Amino acid sequence: MTTRTGPDVFRASGYLLLNLVTGLFWFCLLVPLAAVSIGTAFVWVGLPLGVLTLLLARGAAAGERALVRAALGVDIPDPHRRLPATGLTDRAKTVVKDPATWRDLGYWLLMLPLGVIEFSLVLALWATVAATALLPFYQHWLSATWEVLLPWGDVWAIDTFAKAIPVSVLGVLLALVTARLVKGLARGHAALAKALLGPSRTSLLSAETERLSASRARGVEAAEAERRRIERDLHDGAQQRLVAVAMGLGRARGKLDTDPESARALIAEAHADAKLAISELRDLARGIYPSVLGDRGLDAALSSLAARCPVPVTVVVDVDPRPPTAVESTAYFTVAEALTNLAKHSGATAAHVGVTRTEDSVVVEVVDDGRGGAQARPGGGLAGLADRAATIDGVVVVLSPVGGPTVIRAELPCAW
Repeated sequence: MTTRTGPDVFRASGYLLLNLVTGLFWFCLLVPLAAVSIGTAFVWVGLPLGVLTLLLARGAAAGERALVRAALGVDIPDPHRRLPATGLTDRAKTVVKDPATWRDLGYWLLMLPLGVIEFSLVLALWATVAATALLPFYQHWLSATWEVLLPWGDVWAIDTFAKAIPVSVLGVLLALVTARLVKGLARGHAALAKALLGPSRTSLLSAETERLSASRARGVEAAEAERRRIERDLHDGAQQRLVAVAMGLGRARGKLDTDPESARALIAEAHADAKLAISELRDLARGIYPSVLGDRGLDAALSSLAARCPVPVTVVVDVDPRPPTAVESTAYFTVAEALTNLAKHSGATAAHVGVTRTEDSVVVEVVDDGRGGAQARPGGGLAGLADRAATIDGVVVVLSPVGGPTVIRAELPCAW
């Protein structure tokens, strides 16, 4: 359950008053249907009727979740299992075996007595507030004189507008108390709705386990793909250069006594290849973990990336205190991939990189004014970013409508 703000007192009051109507309607509809389906189950007629009853309870629960969201500002996720695409029998079995369906039915069985209590409390409280707060305005229409026995024995007669003002002040104070009581009652009802109409703790834990398992699997795949890339780069680049250096030096050694000039040329060629190999190894090491990132942090590393990008990029970084190495590395490569893509494909004329921290995460945003249309395709660079972020339970979202702008946002959890 996600609460945006506290419930508005007027919407909450209306919702609690309406509960008597909805509770009465669904109680009077579902209870007879359930009774009839149980009574006729032995002749098989009750089985489809029972399934229909449960489906009605599920549909009513969906409407109630929407009403709770609108009236109380509380979002309750749908806890039901997905219905199979196969025949009616399989769908009926899924409905019957789903514990969330039976919790929906239990909720509506409780709603009638609960609705009566909520309706009575809210109506009595607000009626008392109205009667006391507005007493000076309708007191002159009353034929009776109100007499209040004070604690010290005197009698206070309320028979004029002025004498009714203290009662009105008391009514205003009572309105403030009533507003708090109504909000508390609404929060209590929302908690009950969450428990019965939302996912159970077991299903939440199961969903979290599945998410973490998928995240770990994506992380393993990303690490394996990175390992293969490093092996390929070593084999096709630096390794070939070093082999050429070794062969050149071997040939130079063989000619050193007989043809010093040729040997000198071979040594110079081997020296050039060695420098290229060193440069390729440096680039490979930078692709694994840039030294500037480890030495100077995200601000300097991202500024270096922006300086090398052909598109003008502004960089704003505010991540103090410094996040863990894994978070820094993921943020760096997210920006690197995003800048590479926008330079190659977006047609952008300007871009902005922002990295900020929240209480428990680092948020990375890369925005450009290009043509848009970017998608996280399987095997693509953006999908790779999502896989890399998944290794630390992070999330990458790409918003890129055709025509732009493109926004790549990564939220990386971080324990400060």
